[in-house]
Amino acid sequence: MNLPDRKHWSSNHKLLTGILSKPNEHSRAVALFLEQHAQLYDHRMSECEALTFEDELMADLSEESFRSYPVYTPGTRNSIAWHLWHCARIEDITMNLLASDNVQVLHTEDYAQRMGTSSYLHSGNGMTEEEITGLSLSANIEGLREYRQAVGRRTRDIIQSLEPEQFAAKVSPVRIGRLREEEAVKETEQWLIDYWGRKTIAGLILMPATRHNFVHLNKSIRIKQKLQGKRLSAVSSSSE
Repeated sequence: MNLPDRKHWSSNHKLLTGILSKPNEHSRAVALFLEQHAQLYDHRMSECEALTFEDELMADLSEESFRSYPVYTPGTRNSIAWHLWHCARIEDITMNLLASDNVQVLHTEDYAQRMGTSSYLHSGNGMTEEEITGLSLSANIEGLREYRQAVGRRTRDIIQSLEPEQFAAKVSPVRIGRLREEEAVKETEQWLIDYWGRKTIAGLILMPATRHNFVHLNKSIRIKQKLQGKRLSAVSSSSE
């Protein structure tokens, strides 16, 4: 995720922010969302021909780097495993419980077991160091990648199914109630429920479904570069 790529993505996200709630820009906004969203996932999720930010992260990523915790990089101490899991959980929760009143992808096809994260059914906010250590060690890489792809595909279906006027609608209190019913947010993290409760559907799309993923992928790539940068540079030099 080099600087020009980040700037291009951010510029398009700013454009998306300006048009997403405008009914007369609906088709354009949905198309732009799909383009932005595809760049945040494994290219197989959307059958994207170009390599994506997640592709960049996962290329030559060692298991040691994937699980390493704590890490010491700007803005985070958490593992790459946690970052990938957390942003997928946030998207699953907000898009399926709040934006569409659907069933979480997590609760289909036994994803919690397949990921090795069945002890953690919430969003990941407010986890203790012991819990993050446990998740980082237990997470199944392939299971997590499959879950992320399933979450991404569901999100794309949801966005394309919404009517133009729905983007500007506030999240209903009934749907907010499902967060507590399904224990999707830890009891200590009431602030997150309050934050989502103030959002429109467009607001949820702009942060959890797009920018939130972008931020966590950026942090994960920085972790990879710190942990593997010297080794990868040496490999590159020896192959020239």
